[in-house]
Amino acid sequence: RKEFVDLYVNYVFNESIRKPFEDFMQGFLRGCPARQWKMFLPVELQIVLQGHTKFDWHLLEKNVTYSQYKKSDRTIRNFWTVFHKLPEEKKKLFLAFLSGSDRIPGHGVEHFKFSIADPQAENPDECYPFANTCNYILFLPR
Repeated sequence: RKEFVDLYVNYVFNESIRKPFEDFMQGFLRGCPARQWKMFLPVELQIVLQGHTKFDWHLLEKNVTYSQYKKSDRTIRNFWTVFHKLPEEKKKLFLAFLSGSDRIPGHGVEHFKFSIADPQAENPDECYPFANTCNYILFLPR
């Protein structure tokens, strides 16, 4: 029985996926040569490829720059008050809205910077917040 179980487990986890995995590995190595990736530990490589999943939201707030706003403006103070009360999943959704990803790039939150700008709408009550994901700019109407 032990031999049967060993052979079955080997088939399920190794033999049955050998061809699809070889195809995947060939494509992956074409775009990401293995020599360059060997300098990373597995945890580091995961962060480089996937980004950070744990965040210091207060550090993120400190890295923000403001355009047509000051940090002391009521709109900005209200924004951060509401933001910090959000549950973790909603904060990640905001990050996805702002940057296109719910993760911070591999270089870390201390280097992730974004801007909050006033879109200078004629009637701010008729304007929704919107984001420029390429440049990490949140346009926040007053």
